[in-house]
Amino acid sequence: MNDRIVTPALKNDEEFEYEKNIRPISFNEYIGQDRVKENLKVFIKAALMRREALDHVLLFGPPGLGKTTLAYIIARELGVNIRITSGPAIERAGDLAAILTNLGNRDLLFIDEIHRLHPSVEEILYPAMEDFALDIMVGKGPSARSMRLNLSPFTLVGATTKAGQLTSPLRDRFGVSLHLDFYKIPDLVTIIKRSAKLLKIDIEHEAAERIAQCSRGTPRLANRLLKRIRDFAQVRGDGVITTFITQEGLRLLEIDPYGLDKNDRKLLLTIIDRFDGGPVGIESIAAALNEDISTIEDIYEPYLIQESYIFRTARGRVVSEKAYEHLGKNKNNQ
Repeated sequence: MNDRIVTPALKNDEEFEYEKNIRPISFNEYIGQDRVKENLKVFIKAALMRREALDHVLLFGPPGLGKTTLAYIIARELGVNIRITSGPAIERAGDLAAILTNLGNRDLLFIDEIHRLHPSVEEILYPAMEDFALDIMVGKGPSARSMRLNLSPFTLVGATTKAGQLTSPLRDRFGVSLHLDFYKIPDLVTIIKRSAKLLKIDIEHEAAERIAQCSRGTPRLANRLLKRIRDFAQVRGDGVITTFITQEGLRLLEIDPYGLDKNDRKLLLTIIDRFDGGPVGIESIAAALNEDISTIEDIYEPYLIQESYIFRTARGRVVSEKAYEHLGKNKNNQ
C-alpha cells in the first residue's frame, strides 16, 4: 500500500526531505487552518509576555495536514530549540529521560504519533509534563528508592492521527488541544502555487485547481501530485505545468477528477458487484481484496467515508448513491 500516490502518509525519506525544502517557516507563510493559527498566536504571545514555557499542545487530525510544520513554527515563534521524535522511537523510559534531561529552558519537544507511546514511557511523562520533574527508581529490591530529578521548563507538542487512542491521563495534561481540518480547494491552490514557485516551475491557475481537486483536502498529497506532474511537464512538455499536461498526468497515474485511484474504485466495485452494494462486513471485504483489515480501515476507508462514497452501519459497509453515480453503475441493475 505504500506505493499508492494518494496515501496521505509520508512515503519515504526522500519525500521527507522534499517536504522540508518547501515547508513554511512562519504563521504568515502557513496557509489555511486559520482558527488554529489565531489561537496559537495568542497563546505564544501570552507565554512570551510572561516569560514562561508555552502550555503543552496536542495537535490532532488526519495525516498530511501540517502538524509537524506547526511544531517547527511554534518553536521558531517562541525562539527556542526543537527536538523531534516519535512515539514508536521511544522504546524505553530511559530513552525519554535522556531526551528530557537534555532539553534547555523553555525548549520544545515534538512527539509525533504520540498515541503509540509505550505505557511505561507514558507514566514517566506525567510528572515531567505537570511538575517538570522525573521520578526515577534507584537501586533494586528492598534497597530501591525513588528519586526526583528536576527538569528545565519545556513545552511538549504531541501530534496524533488517532486522538481517541490517547489515554485520558495523557490527554488531560495538554493545556491546548487543536484539531486540524481538511483543506478547502482555494487554500490548496495557494499551497500548490507557492510550492511551484519554490520549485522554480511555472503552473497555470487551472492546472493548480485540477491538482487541488484531486488532493483529498491534504497539502502533503497536493505537493506530491505537483512533484509528479512536474515530471510530465518536463518530459512531455516545455516545463510549464499546463491544464492539458495535468489532465494527462493524472490519467496516467490513474487518479480520477475526484481524487479516487484504482484501489478506491476496486473497493467500491467489489462491494457493488460481489456484495450487491452492502451491507457487508469488513472481514468479507478484506478477504475479497486480499488485504488486511487494518489496511482497509486506515488507508482505503477514511477518504471514501469522508466524501460519502461508503457508509458504516451496524450491519456493515454500504455503498452510497454517490458511488454508483461516480462509477456509472445503476443501483437497480448493477
